[in-house]
Amino acid sequence: MNRREFIGTLAVSTPAAAAAADEQRPTGTSAASEPRPLTITLLGTGTPAPSMERQSSGYVIEVGTDLIVWDHGPGAHHRLIQSGHRTIDVTHAFFTHLHYDHCMDYGRLVLQRWDQGADRIPDLQVYGPPPLARMTEQLFGPDGVYGPDIRARVEHRSSLDVFEARGGTSPRKRPAPRVTEIHAGSIVQGNGWKVTVGHAQHVQPYLECLALRLDAKEGSICYTGDSGPSDTIVELAKGCDILIHMNHYFSGTEPTPAYRAACGNHRDNAIIAKRAGVKTLVLTHLLAQIDQPGIREQIVHEIQQVFDGKVVWGEDLMRLGLSGSRVSTIEQGQHE
Repeated sequence: MNRREFIGTLAVSTPAAAAAADEQRPTGTSAASEPRPLTITLLGTGTPAPSMERQSSGYVIEVGTDLIVWDHGPGAHHRLIQSGHRTIDVTHAFFTHLHYDHCMDYGRLVLQRWDQGADRIPDLQVYGPPPLARMTEQLFGPDGVYGPDIRARVEHRSSLDVFEARGGTSPRKRPAPRVTEIHAGSIVQGNGWKVTVGHAQHVQPYLECLALRLDAKEGSICYTGDSGPSDTIVELAKGCDILIHMNHYFSGTEPTPAYRAACGNHRDNAIIAKRAGVKTLVLTHLLAQIDQPGIREQIVHEIQQVFDGKVVWGEDLMRLGLSGSRVSTIEQGQHE
């Protein structure tokens, strides 16, 4: 084995192995360049509480030639890999708010995508509320948390050997996510899709909290982020095919009115889904106290007394496909 072959073997480490077949593709192309049906995979359906069953908030949408992440809390990136997707194929990332359970894996997404991409893919396009731009600089800037690591990888000869074996050409660029700060009312146009940004009622004024709606020819998906009952959510979700809504706890057990206003409950969600006229309600951000046999069925039953659409109890790695403005497939992935 010669030097080049040896370094090439190092380059296709575990995260890169799935991309090995694409190493000879032209720069900026990948298996993700072929258009695909509109699907959303629930990467994390849990809360900030540690859990082996439910990672924190995260979703990935396949639409056209793009792979879009919505939120990326702790564990979501691991689920992204488990779902069969490659870090280098993610084109856009959106954040609803900057609670850590919605953004902690942002660093992993950016760095692994940059490292495995070896300057052969475009910079990640990132959208979210302030202070996302400052947070990004504090993570990846020269004086940021990962600044010394990044400097070593762009300057040390051993790192450049691996970078060049992956198809990169020196000098190596630093990671440079293209950050756009967004607010309620913002619209982001993509290739065959549009994201409309709405207001979510959660922990203002400490954090700006948003909800997202994606519209494409195959259908529409609305994600509330974390939100209690709100007229703005109803308006944003009007007529959408899938509404993914925080369902944190059992109705009537909230400790204070403020808690209910920030988080909502299953009866509130039923009313929101009915008022918005959505077709499918997906429940997520589930506390362990309600994620129990009998309680799950009771919650779904009580929601269906108000809302006559489909109700889905979200699970990590569940994949929902949309075709003709209806949920055409629901697949349950496997995780360790």
